[in-house]
Amino acid sequence: MLLFPHPRTPSPPPCPLTTTFPQFSPLPLWMYQPSLHPQPPPTVPSSSSHRPLLLLLPWLGARPGAMAKYRNLYLERGLDILSVESTVWHFLWPRWGLEYGTEVLEVLDDPRFKGRPLLVHAFSIGGYTFTQLLSQMVREPHKYPGLAQRVVGHVYDSLVIGSLEHMATGLGKTLFPRMEPLVRYTALLYFWLFKSQTVHYYDNSVQVFYNSPVTAPALFFFCENDALCDPVAMEAVLDFWRKRGVAVETRKWKESVHAAHLCCHPEEYLSTLETFFNSLNVAPFRAKM
Repeated sequence: MLLFPHPRTPSPPPCPLTTTFPQFSPLPLWMYQPSLHPQPPPTVPSSSSHRPLLLLLPWLGARPGAMAKYRNLYLERGLDILSVESTVWHFLWPRWGLEYGTEVLEVLDDPRFKGRPLLVHAFSIGGYTFTQLLSQMVREPHKYPGLAQRVVGHVYDSLVIGSLEHMATGLGKTLFPRMEPLVRYTALLYFWLFKSQTVHYYDNSVQVFYNSPVTAPALFFFCENDALCDPVAMEAVLDFWRKRGVAVETRKWKESVHAAHLCCHPEEYLSTLETFFNSLNVAPFRAKM
């Protein structure tokens, strides 16, 4: 029995509950639940309110259909999903990204989520967004006591890591692929002109990620031909985390596509994900015949 079976041609999802959070508007947050009918958030603690919550952080500009493949993997296992989308401005002006991180942390402190174990699955720039949450947790630990310990496992797919050139290349490939050289040059000029408002923040984020307060087991998916991910920098992070005592698993390919490893290598991707989540011993994952 596979926890994560090979993707099949999906039937329409079973009417997942999708709600925005008006009290935090206009945050691009979406809630998905594996329920045929929308249900109100619990007002008192219950056994279901303590099951793991998946924090899903898509790549920049991810289309709903592309993310549905990943959401369905978890919805079919009975998990609730909080999808935290990123905008390019959260990256280009890091102060806004930090403010966004603070607001997401407040959402996680909402009664319907507070105290629930957290699983994290971040794609590409979603790893940067999650790091903004970590930055705020480090800055104000008294405001978020125990939040880092609530994370029982985190997955990073195609983490953007490396030099400024890697980040500039990522912007070009993501936003305007046909104008990548121009976007890359413009981004590098922008980073130079606003160094104190961008580069200094990026450097701090790198240090926060290296010394992340989350020490739960981690899984990294990456490839050697990814222009947005320097494999040398990635291996340095993995080595540093392992020396800190973090249980780190990886799946690396010689050739693949950024944030599309599931499409390029479905069997390996799903089996690795299954093995990782089995090792966490978290429940409940709804059995799949």
